[in-house]
Amino acid sequence: MSAPESVLDVVPVMPVVVVHDLAAAVPIAQALVDGGLPAIELTLRTPVALDALRAIAAEVPDILLGAGTITTPPQAEAAVEAGARFLVSPGSTPALLAAMQATGVPFLPGTSTVSEVLAVLEAGQREMKFFPAEASGGVRYLRSVGDPVPQARFCPTGGITPASAPDYLALPNVGCVGGSWITPADAVAAGDWDRIRTLAAEAAALRSPASPHPSP
Repeated sequence: MSAPESVLDVVPVMPVVVVHDLAAAVPIAQALVDGGLPAIELTLRTPVALDALRAIAAEVPDILLGAGTITTPPQAEAAVEAGARFLVSPGSTPALLAAMQATGVPFLPGTSTVSEVLAVLEAGQREMKFFPAEASGGVRYLRSVGDPVPQARFCPTGGITPASAPDYLALPNVGCVGGSWITPADAVAAGDWDRIRTLAAEAAALRSPASPHPSP
């Protein structure tokens, strides 16, 4: 799948996935697609992450493949070379912003303060990650930020659950949320792809990506 105009509008819940076993990468990605979530943020937290990106890019063409936990400029370039079609960072520095922008693919730089949001906007980027969402003020924080900085749009990630996700998705400045609950470690370890497919389907039903945001 090629990158859309906005990564935030592809799925209501962006699966945030950590792959420890390379053999699990493709089955996870296929289960997400089959469950109705054709997107993945595969984090660069393990030694096999780049190889996992390559495998998914080669074998699951229907998924929008993203790389998360981009913390250095070389990681941004390496992730795109491995097949990532968008990038996500937990935070933002001028050098990291410039490196992600230089790749030519969409990216969601991490923010958790108004000053960081303004810095990202100054760099020409309207869409960003809000992390760690729950620890940084959650729904109330994003609702407050929306008044003075309405042009910023977010993918909040960190501590969000199936119960709290709809509250975030109801905000006009939230396009999607990041969710790690869709690929629980025990299901991955057991190769329980049916469970992941079911969790993906439940997450996909939280809100249609094409539906309008209700008022908070």
